[in-house]
Amino acid sequence: MALNLLLGLESSWWIPCYGWAGTALAIPWATGWVKGSGPRPAAYLNILLTFAAFAHGLWLLRQVWGRDPQILNYLWFRVADLDLTLSLEISPLTMGAVVWISGLSLLAQIYALGYLDKDWGLGRFAALMGFFEGGMTGIALSDSLFFSYALLEMLTLSTYLLVGFWYAQPLVVTAARDAFLTKRVGDLLLLMGVVAVSNFSGALTFSDLRDWAATASLDPTWAAWMGLALMAGPLGKCAQFPLHLWLDEAMEGPNPASILRNSAVVACGAFVLIKLQPLLALSPITNGVLVAIGTITALGGSLVALAQIDIKRTFSYSTSAYLGLVFVAVGMQQPELALELLLMHGLAKALLFMGAGSLIYTTATQNLTELGGLRSRMPATVAAFAVGSLGMVALLPLGCFWTLTRLALVYSGVQPALVGVLLLVNGLTALNLARVFGLVFLGSPQPKTRRAPEVGWLMALPMGILTVQTLLMPWLLGRWGLYPDWNPQLRWMAALLTAAGLVGAAIGGWLYWGDQRRVYLPWPELQDLLAHDFYTGHLYQALVVQPVSALSRGLEWLDRNGVDGLVNGVSLAFFFSGEALKYTLSGRMQLYVLVIVIGMVLVTAWLLRSSHLGLAY
Repeated sequence: MALNLLLGLESSWWIPCYGWAGTALAIPWATGWVKGSGPRPAAYLNILLTFAAFAHGLWLLRQVWGRDPQILNYLWFRVADLDLTLSLEISPLTMGAVVWISGLSLLAQIYALGYLDKDWGLGRFAALMGFFEGGMTGIALSDSLFFSYALLEMLTLSTYLLVGFWYAQPLVVTAARDAFLTKRVGDLLLLMGVVAVSNFSGALTFSDLRDWAATASLDPTWAAWMGLALMAGPLGKCAQFPLHLWLDEAMEGPNPASILRNSAVVACGAFVLIKLQPLLALSPITNGVLVAIGTITALGGSLVALAQIDIKRTFSYSTSAYLGLVFVAVGMQQPELALELLLMHGLAKALLFMGAGSLIYTTATQNLTELGGLRSRMPATVAAFAVGSLGMVALLPLGCFWTLTRLALVYSGVQPALVGVLLLVNGLTALNLARVFGLVFLGSPQPKTRRAPEVGWLMALPMGILTVQTLLMPWLLGRWGLYPDWNPQLRWMAALLTAAGLVGAAIGGWLYWGDQRRVYLPWPELQDLLAHDFYTGHLYQALVVQPVSALSRGLEWLDRNGVDGLVNGVSLAFFFSGEALKYTLSGRMQLYVLVIVIGMVLVTAWLLRSSHLGLAY
């Protein structure tokens, strides 16, 4: 039995390779080498390999359930004092994350078969999704900070390629570039943090770093700088303020990629942050910054989502808001609740993006002003959207209710103001979801929705599976023993969160479910402020882009007129002096000697005169 378990654990490194193997096998279709069969075989191969990864992960999860974590080390590179070892942590937590990621990836790829049915880029999309999946499952298993950083870089590249999938459109190219460059800011600071951690601790595995952090006595300044650098990478990956605008622009990519990006990809960045929590806890400054950034993003993202008229963008800001709550939980040293919130939010948000993709596929628009009256035409999409919306807010008995209630209970004892943040985010999220539901499914049909049919089974099947899974989460929480004791204080927190959600939903219904179709907020100034994300993009232009552009233009002028001018001037001086001297050359030795003698006489006379003047003085 022990031998079989060991052999099973040793095979865990295969799981990320399934996705990368799918990428390799899809290359002939992705590059156009194979044209006769169409691109679908590439998608079939990736779906098959993703299912293999899901089944393998599920089998390993059953093997390790209830057991202590196991660390597997594979030496990769060693020279002098540098030792880079690929370390994998095999535990119920990591294998659960693998099953969750591969399961969502499997559903998203089946969904993509229907969504991109007539797109000849389906083979390229399948290859990129395999690349995406391999990086995410690798992060879930990795116990090495260095390799986690490398895999985060892989996700950055994957995001760039998937956002720029329809690269013939200028707006898509701009969105892909901005997403890549924004993430690079956080990745560069994270690399500095990795180097600092290696220098301070002499270790690069999360398990060793946890042991080191338990007894470390760092200088407070160094601990703060190290923690801020380490949190910068997840900050960009999770679209947190001020590196949050990329997720909004990334909605230009295909919707099946958005399903994973807003559920699993951002969760991978937060998963690394949670693993780093023991190091971040070394400095109260870092914890304070985590709470501050998470609070700003949670409240700001919830407000900005209310003014968006693009259905995918309004959900993307909601993603940033909930990841902000995860940052707050990590800053308050509640990593278990942060993980639980990631799971619940990811399932509900993936379901919402599937519903949004169905709307886009059948109506050819994602503009809320052009949608409406779809309640009776798209029953599967209505059910998916309704369950996803209910799963996002604190509604008994769905998953987010228990997670948010437990967070509120913890915060009430140490930082009551954070309870207010949870109440506001829950209420604003309920308001926004009621708004979108009313604009999309209620009211009179619009020109683009009068004949909109329900989507085919390839898109409806993943939506149905995820709908059932979201409804089953309360039962799974009970099986895992995650329900808290139903004490009076918990009842108060639950009542407050439920009341906040009901108030938000009621306001949303009052504003957007009436006979008069109201698309925008009642106050134009507030609508413009929120629609432009508090003019954050304009501030970036004024404070970052324009000064850097002016500096680059100044340096370019200095290089062209200063450095190049000096070099060109010296070369011209030598050129003209050489041209002038060539006319003085006669070929007579006597003349050359005479010129040398005259020169020496003149130099000697000048030196004697200077010496005489110096003595006279």
